Amino acid sequence: MDNDQRSGKEQRAVPKRLSQYVVPIGIVLIILMMVVPLPAFVLDALIAANITLALTIVLVSMYVKRALDFSSFPSLLLIATLFRLALNISATRLVLTNGFAGHVIDAFGHFVVGGSLIVGLVIFLILFIIQFIVITKGAERVAEVGARFTLDAMPGKQMAIDADLNAGLIDEATARKRRTEVTSEASFYGAMDGASKFVKGDAIAAIIITMVNLVGGFAIGMLQRGLSPQDSITTYSLLSVGDGLVSQIPALLLSVATGLIVTRSANDGDMGSTVSKQLSQHRNALLIAGGAALALCLVPGLPKLPFLIAGGGVLAIALRLPKQTGEPSAEEQAAIAAAEAEAPPPDPTEVLLGEMRVDPLELALAPDLVDLVEASGGDLLERVRALRRKVALELGIVMPPVRTRDDLDLPLSHYVVRISGVEVGRGQAPPGTVLAIGEGLDFLPGRAGVEPVFGLAGKWVPAELRHQADLTGATVVDRASVIITHLAEIVRVHASRLLGREDVRALTEIVKRSHPVVVEELTPAALSLGQVQQVLQAMLDEGVPIRDLVRIYEALSLQAKHSTDPDGLLEAARASLGPAIANRYSQDGTLTAITLEPRLEQQLLESMRPTDNGLQLLIDTGRAESMLADLTRLTEQGEERGVSPVLVCSPQLRNALRRLVQMALPRLPVLSYSEITGSTLRIETIGVVNGAYPVAA
Repeated sequence: MDNDQRSGKEQRAVPKRLSQYVVPIGIVLIILMMVVPLPAFVLDALIAANITLALTIVLVSMYVKRALDFSSFPSLLLIATLFRLALNISATRLVLTNGFAGHVIDAFGHFVVGGSLIVGLVIFLILFIIQFIVITKGAERVAEVGARFTLDAMPGKQMAIDADLNAGLIDEATARKRRTEVTSEASFYGAMDGASKFVKGDAIAAIIITMVNLVGGFAIGMLQRGLSPQDSITTYSLLSVGDGLVSQIPALLLSVATGLIVTRSANDGDMGSTVSKQLSQHRNALLIAGGAALALCLVPGLPKLPFLIAGGGVLAIALRLPKQTGEPSAEEQAAIAAAEAEAPPPDPTEVLLGEMRVDPLELALAPDLVDLVEASGGDLLERVRALRRKVALELGIVMPPVRTRDDLDLPLSHYVVRISGVEVGRGQAPPGTVLAIGEGLDFLPGRAGVEPVFGLAGKWVPAELRHQADLTGATVVDRASVIITHLAEIVRVHASRLLGREDVRALTEIVKRSHPVVVEELTPAALSLGQVQQVLQAMLDEGVPIRDLVRIYEALSLQAKHSTDPDGLLEAARASLGPAIANRYSQDGTLTAITLEPRLEQQLLESMRPTDNGLQLLIDTGRAESMLADLTRLTEQGEERGVSPVLVCSPQLRNALRRLVQMALPRLPVLSYSEITGSTLRIETIGVVNGAYPVAA
């Protein structure tokens, strides 16, 4: 069985290995064709292959759904052009040396153009005009504009990907894939811009080669072969025109393929399906077009049969299409009215209760910002839904639904975030603008703005000047991203306020499904849901995720047997997550720490007193100010080195010290020795606080 599988894999690998050499070998053979004379029958086969290849490329161009699905087209176009030029050289060699270049060229010279030099030249010139002036010129312009617009839009697309990633709409793998697609799209249209120049040059070369063949064949026929002028013109001119037609038809097909590729717009189907679907959506237009074609039959002097066939065909197609859906019919309107009449009127009490209800999380928008949530183009609501998932994965809580509504009392371009009806954040997002954060924006029109999360100075510039702002090195963020980033930061800061009793009960029920014993030991036997909620809220206040509820509940059930003091429960829960907490503040496997001088730590332990708000440090103001000054200095020194330090102390002192430190340094984490003991991080101490001055580690 293993041998059969191995042999099958080897058989599949052989064609794959051979396919790697097809293109290099083909290019080498094309170069040899330009130097080595070919027999007439070989030339016939290669000409047939050239026409078939061009037709295949055109059909593939029609069936691809996106231009990037045929990303090898620019290189393939160059190879096909080189192949066709090699055939021209081989055909010219046979025409001028033997007066015969195979049956395919002879057929095009005699049968297709009727053996007439004038007819052949006219057909050849018409094909040249169609290809060079109409198709090639248009494809070249579209490729040039597409390449420029794609490159101009590339920074904005990259920013949109980053914004979706930050909002949680996509994961890192999807972001990398979309970034690769953006880069590939820019490279593809840049390559198409260059490839269109090959098509243009090939069209010019075709007519020059044909003219050279005419003049050279006429001279060779008279001077070397002794033919009369009439015989020389008849023989060599028909062969030259036949050669020109044989090469011009594949060139025309490749020009059409180039135009199809560069003019493709974004859709979900191939070209034929898309065109049929879009035309069939306009039944009335087809009816009018068919009627107009039939009306032309009434014009005196015009043949009636062609217009009858064309108009009748369009009308037949239109009549087979379903009627366009518009407003509901009279029967549908009557049914809707009857259903509304049968529906019971809303209870005024229920209406009042609904209006009285305070939403846990609300986003109010000024009237001119409603476009952000409209179905026609606003994606704010979709980003809010993605944010709920991201918050759940980061913090372990289910973010309540965000009630988004317009507020006529707000100033224009403003938005407000409220938690339980209380405003907790406010910002601006002027319509038609993007926020550029950086320096050197004075030359751009707009008005000054501030990034709401980090307070960075910026400017709201018109959206059409986004590329110019990118060129200055500024970070450009769209309005929806600004609002979502602000909302996400508010949710993280106020996560404890969003964790209600019902949320704790729902989370506990989820834990109970997989670990019933853990929940049975904890609540209601040891702690009530209110006490559990208090611990979880305290952890969220300090930025500690509560995703690992099983470990937290196990630690709480053990601690509750000894004491239900909130501070003790909190420290027990934190200790159970110690390595995870310490790892959040580490950088490259190193935890940068600030410690307390042992005598100072002992004095602080002796100064702790229980209060209604938990343990507090009762120390004199001078000592407190000295400690906070030392911590501020050491923190700034760490930030200058590019690290974010944490303050480490004993577990008994941690919570009380945190209450003191957060007044001056709210972003300085306070960890206990028990939380970093079980971790595998390398501890680097940058300073020791003794209450008067920092002591270098």
